[in-house]
Amino acid sequence: MSSAVIIGASGGIGAALAGALAEEGTFDTVHAFARSFEGTRHLDLEDEASIAAAAASVAKGPPPTLILVATGLLHDRARGPEKAIGELDPTWLARNFAINAIGPAIVAKHFLPLMPRDTRGVFGALSARVGSITDNRLGGWYGYRASKAALNMLVRTIAIEEKRRNPRSIVVALHPGTVDTALSKPFQGNVAAGHLFDADRAAVQLLDVIDGLKVPDSGKHFAWDGAEVAP
Repeated sequence: MSSAVIIGASGGIGAALAGALAEEGTFDTVHAFARSFEGTRHLDLEDEASIAAAAASVAKGPPPTLILVATGLLHDRARGPEKAIGELDPTWLARNFAINAIGPAIVAKHFLPLMPRDTRGVFGALSARVGSITDNRLGGWYGYRASKAALNMLVRTIAIEEKRRNPRSIVVALHPGTVDTALSKPFQGNVAAGHLFDADRAAVQLLDVIDGLKVPDSGKHFAWDGAEVAP
């Protein structure tokens, strides 16, 4: 028996992932957590106690062999991504790092120990191609780029440690492409035809990538089409 865990299940991609996994029926239990959920399904990336409580609730059932952190911050009602260095704001930068990098790392801290030590298990966190340092040709979006780059480094570091605990574990960053969700809504006008995915399609593509992952892939960053994203 095994379970799957989706963090950020109230968002477009997270909800689609939870739905797709439930429909597939591969797992005995699919746990869906989000900040907006109540009770035992509540998990706030900026509140470690809530992360620990969610992990404790999962620990009562079948061990998770798939954990996906489907969260991200690019803009909110007050602010959008920075277009130039003059727009940098310490509070907004810190919030980007809190949601995009620190939160997923603390999820790994509490959830990875729940995964089996001797069978294949996958921990994935949604990253973004704009977090690639070598692929940055346009500049801008300082907080989002930097926090996703930090996430990629955290994933790499966690993967190294997790391999010592379970040689068959896989820890990866995942780029879903541009998905028709609230996160991308203000920027969809610049997306090339055929490259804006609905959430259900994005979820299936990501799950297909996960199914094809091998142990040597741990610590890397993969896009929705299975191609590795440059660091």
